[in-house]
Amino acid sequence: MIVILQIVQVLLNVVWWIIVVQAILSWLIAFNVINTQSDAVRTVWEALRRITEPLYRPIRRILPDFGALDLSPLVVLLILYILMTIVIPNLAMAFYTPALAV
Repeated sequence: MIVILQIVQVLLNVVWWIIVVQAILSWLIAFNVINTQSDAVRTVWEALRRITEPLYRPIRRILPDFGALDLSPLVVLLILYILMTIVIPNLAMAFYTPALAV
């Protein structure tokens, strides 16, 4: 069971970095540092959007509309942080039962 939790930890870490890369890319696009008319940029942007949109959608339904400010990536990162630092380690400790010396 510990191995499964470690795999989940790694996958959550990958999702964390995907969201960070998407945020940085969105800033670069917003400030016109890179252009979405480039096929490579557009492909990466679309791939990241397709990966993260299912994570953002339920949170966007709950959060109030802040106009151009989208806080759903921040909320997802907060949830991922809680899962990686609190939930998974506590589950690992719950499943880890060392042999009692008698």
